[in-house]
Amino acid sequence: MTETPPRTGWAPMVPELLVEDFAASLPFWRDVLGFAVAYSRPDQFFAYLERPEGAQVMLHQRADVWETGPLERPFGRGVMFQLYVADVAAVEARIAAAGVPLHHGPREVWRRTGDRESGQREVFVLDPDGYLIMVAERIGERPLSPVTAVISPEPQRG
Repeated sequence: MTETPPRTGWAPMVPELLVEDFAASLPFWRDVLGFAVAYSRPDQFFAYLERPEGAQVMLHQRADVWETGPLERPFGRGVMFQLYVADVAAVEARIAAAGVPLHHGPREVWRRTGDRESGQREVFVLDPDGYLIMVAERIGERPLSPVTAVISPEPQRG
């Protein structure tokens, strides 16, 4: 444990996840997803985590302070966290070794991003509180395929 500010610098936006059981959530994010503890406040059940690629997240055990409404499991309904890593297969192996089932995947997808397609390998997993995490590895870009290269007509003026 380093107990310093994040080595990758302070991210401009960092989610702070309210968790039911800090003792269950921290090992999942650290040991399964590969985050390191930058610093923690054990007496407050809080940890600031980071990955070498720069992803950051905070975990804080629920204390009814920041809850803006009823919080029921699974937490995080309506949000999916995208975590980009250098090697998705290594994270997938840690997920399997921990006995955590995949929510979806693995899969390889190519999505239109402007005038090209961007590809990634991805798996989806739920953390102990039900937060959905897509763990992905970027695999490159390519020209648009004929299916995605549909040209929209010019809008009619006037």
